[in-house]
Amino acid sequence: MEKLGWEQLDFLFISGDAYVDHPSFGPAIISRILEKYGFKVGIIPQPNWRIQDDFKKMGKPKLGVLISAGNLDSMLSKYTANKKYRSQDSYSPGGKAGLRPERATIVYANTVKQIWKDVPVIIGGIEASLRRFAHYDYWSDNVRRSILIDSNADLLIYGMGEAPIKELAAKLSGGSKINEIKDIRGTCYSVQSKEEIDKLSECLFLPDYEKVKESKVQFAQAFKDIYLEQDPIRGKPLVQKNGEKYVVSNTPSLPLTQKELDEIYDLDYQRTYHPIYEKDGGVPAIEEVKFSLLSQRGCYGGCSFCAIHAHQGRIIQNRSHESIIKEAEKLTNLADFKGYIHDVGGPTANFRIPACDIQAEKGTCKNRQCLFPNPCKNLKVDHNDYLKLLRALRKIPKVKKVFIRSGIRYDYIVASKDQTFLRELCEHHVSGQLKVAPEHVSPKVISLMGKSSKKIYLKFMDDFKRVNKELNKEQYLVPYLMSSHPGSGLKEAIELAEFVRDLKYHPEQVQDFIPTPGSLSTCMYYTGINPLTGEKVYTPKDPHEKMLQRALIQYRNPKNYHLVYEALIKAGRQDLIGYEPKCLIRPKHKTSIPKKEINVKNPKKRKLSPARNKTKK
Repeated sequence: MEKLGWEQLDFLFISGDAYVDHPSFGPAIISRILEKYGFKVGIIPQPNWRIQDDFKKMGKPKLGVLISAGNLDSMLSKYTANKKYRSQDSYSPGGKAGLRPERATIVYANTVKQIWKDVPVIIGGIEASLRRFAHYDYWSDNVRRSILIDSNADLLIYGMGEAPIKELAAKLSGGSKINEIKDIRGTCYSVQSKEEIDKLSECLFLPDYEKVKESKVQFAQAFKDIYLEQDPIRGKPLVQKNGEKYVVSNTPSLPLTQKELDEIYDLDYQRTYHPIYEKDGGVPAIEEVKFSLLSQRGCYGGCSFCAIHAHQGRIIQNRSHESIIKEAEKLTNLADFKGYIHDVGGPTANFRIPACDIQAEKGTCKNRQCLFPNPCKNLKVDHNDYLKLLRALRKIPKVKKVFIRSGIRYDYIVASKDQTFLRELCEHHVSGQLKVAPEHVSPKVISLMGKSSKKIYLKFMDDFKRVNKELNKEQYLVPYLMSSHPGSGLKEAIELAEFVRDLKYHPEQVQDFIPTPGSLSTCMYYTGINPLTGEKVYTPKDPHEKMLQRALIQYRNPKNYHLVYEALIKAGRQDLIGYEPKCLIRPKHKTSIPKKEINVKNPKKRKLSPARNKTKK
């Protein structure tokens, strides 16, 4: 500040993550945008929340304090699905855990309010976005109030935040008071006056906090309203009473134009972590994205357990080829670039263009998804633009290989009549393994997940195998699988285990479903109701049952034997215990061996089945 001749900041940004100046990190984007428009910005990453002086390092800012818990919800950063402390935090120096508080947004905001009562506090990021209404919190097993109320913040920015922060900064620098700013898209504010609420027009009133806390039916109704109105074109402003105050959520920000998105990614990022972290070995999270390119935002995939729809929206926004190629050329000039671009994509790599032309005028469909349960007749299935981009990137000098690691929607590939993309994907963009996410195979669970059917996955698997054979390549599919999702009982978990058996696949990792705020699956987990249909949903909540379901998917692991055995007995599936090829595990005791396998001439000598002989060899 002294070198720049700054006596006072305009904005102070407090972040729960270590500072990484890269466009995959929200604080970097927001700070660089403000810098571009002439504002003086200072960043305090991961302050010691127990010491107020840590927040005062750069003095009192003139216009406001911006607060984000980081790239993840702070509770997810600290705890596993089993509610145990994580041993590592990828967004902290050296991966060290424990450098951010629980509910970081609330802690930081309240601390700032104690220090500077008259400075506007604006919260944002994924934690604030997905907790802006009364919400279920898995880690406390409780319905909590809006984070806007608990943090005592003056304003909440939800979604990606670039457009709202520009408008807000302009208003504050123009002399507007923070409590007067109530018309910016993508923001939430609170009011205490019922008279002021009555003046609002075309709002949808949600069941209030007390009602959703007391009634799971009311909670499901509130979630349904929020979920269906999450659209920048047809969505309505939402109002929910939380205690003595009303939380008002304006309609989401409009999708960014290609020019606007290009401007964001063309800013002068250093593309690495701050030098103060060198002594700690850097910040692990940069490794996955340092040599990756974001080509678009948004996702219309409609997975129930994902909250991208509530943060980035369902309307695809893409960058120009010129902007992406320019960024790729910057990567090739970095000292540690080895010739490999690790990824080109977004939330879903092959969703490069909007789902249909209708969305630009009318928004997304309110009561149906683009791909689930079957592709919509208006869905544009077209990989040509993405292929053109990938071909251009492959031609850049110093680039040896361009990989795709973002999620590939295989159902979108199957829906295409043209196999060119699949062929080029296998030929140029896969490094031995392609990770895809069927998640489950039970029709009941898949329906609740919003995923495509087992039949579609098997079709893609066959196509992938055939194309690689034609290319004389030995490459494999690695399916991501999820246990204990709402709708999954032991019966459905066994169905998934049999699928794994038939694939001859040995999953090393399985994701336990984690009920994070803002997702449709979390609403089902807490209420036992599908809010979109009103049907009852079985939800595995008992920790032991969740262990059984996870063990079934990894039934080949000897450590899981007793859990798998227990699960099969409980489910009445003793037919899967034995020596036949279709069995998952063998019997517990020698006396369980069928009589037909006893050698009559020499009863003491067991005659091994072919399968057992093979194992012995």
